[in-house]
Amino acid sequence: MNYASSEKYEVRRYDPATDLAQIALDANRLDVAFILLHGVHGEDGTIQGFLDLLGIPYQGAGVLGSALAMDKNLAKILYKLHGLPVAPWVMVVPEDLEDTRRITGSLRLPCVVKPVRQGSSIGMSIVREPEQLPAALRLALRHDSEVMVEEFIKGRELTVGVIGNAELTLLPLIEIIPDSRFAFFDYEAKYQAGATQEICPAPVSEQISQKAQKYAMTAHQGLHLRGYSRTDMILADDELYLLETNTIPGMTLTSLLPQAAAAAGLSFSALLDRLIDLALEKPR
Repeated sequence: MNYASSEKYEVRRYDPATDLAQIALDANRLDVAFILLHGVHGEDGTIQGFLDLLGIPYQGAGVLGSALAMDKNLAKILYKLHGLPVAPWVMVVPEDLEDTRRITGSLRLPCVVKPVRQGSSIGMSIVREPEQLPAALRLALRHDSEVMVEEFIKGRELTVGVIGNAELTLLPLIEIIPDSRFAFFDYEAKYQAGATQEICPAPVSEQISQKAQKYAMTAHQGLHLRGYSRTDMILADDELYLLETNTIPGMTLTSLLPQAAAAAGLSFSALLDRLIDLALEKPR
């Protein structure tokens, strides 16, 4: 179903896996691109740079913001520089594959092993015992040349959407509760129907809600983002810890950011209109 009004838009669909040349040929006839891609080449600034070269506006972050948010290590460094709380972490070096004592000596278990530049929790593991760490490192390295290990923070998972360029609208919090079958909000829990419970607005205090929204806004600005973003965080004992910021959140009717927008009174079609308007807005 096409939720963008046919009276307002003429929609053309392209698959970057096969249609890059066609996009280039059609560039002078395209007013705006709406990117619906995840992961490497979709969220990391690659397609954004391609569209910049063609002079085609698009919704969401530019090359710099996309690259910064996609790199979990750089994003955490910027979070810290902007006073945002994060779990302790270390970057993996080749020697760690043979001897993991440097990691276990720096971080408490359980810990989370992540490819630095992947989306949808691909290649991610929770390690609860030291002997599990080498296999988790090898799994993550199959998906990226850089891997990070961070302390696992047990708590409630929240996500906060932000919409806007210079002026930002902060959306209601969503709490994500994976089914008990899942150790964390992994790929299957994200995309399998009924695998998670999502509550919007999240049942938290007004103080926590305001703090989470402030953190999401600071992350959005600190990562040089535009258009929209969604920042994931963990609430543990009334303390919030940032996990990562998504620059192209899921955009189905039941995805998290559209749910939050709906709770704020913005219908799905109105959300699409708003994002397209922001894409066409000239940077200040």
